[in-house]
Amino acid sequence: MPTAAKFVAAIVFGFVAWFVSRLMVPYLPEGTRQAYFAEVSTAIGMVMGWRISGRYGGGGMRAGIGYGLTTVAATVFWGLLIFAGEEMLDRSLNVRYDGPIEALTEGVQLFVDYAKMMIHPDVIIWLIVGALFGGWVTERTARNWS
Repeated sequence: MPTAAKFVAAIVFGFVAWFVSRLMVPYLPEGTRQAYFAEVSTAIGMVMGWRISGRYGGGGMRAGIGYGLTTVAATVFWGLLIFAGEEMLDRSLNVRYDGPIEALTEGVQLFVDYAKMMIHPDVIIWLIVGALFGGWVTERTARNWS
């Protein structure tokens, strides 16, 4: 059932994901394809905002901030998983692996490598600020329009 809190959470966390993905561009390795990077990140943020933070809006400010942090963590996890999986699939279609186990092992390594690219103070600060703001706005929306 759509609610105002779910809608607002989707918009806010989609914006946070878009902003952080644009912030990440200088930290990506030279020659990295950036086609649909921001768009896919935004979609992931919107889905996670709707499904996590928006669903539990109305439980109090402390819970709202907790759900905001959970939403950002889930967005980062699914983003890393999708982008690492896409890169692994692209490499496997170019026959760079000897078998499926090697491809899965390399996929896990790509996940870790992409996570290491995110460890920059500005990226982490904006993720935390976005999580706190998103949780707060979602909670305020749930209180006012429930």
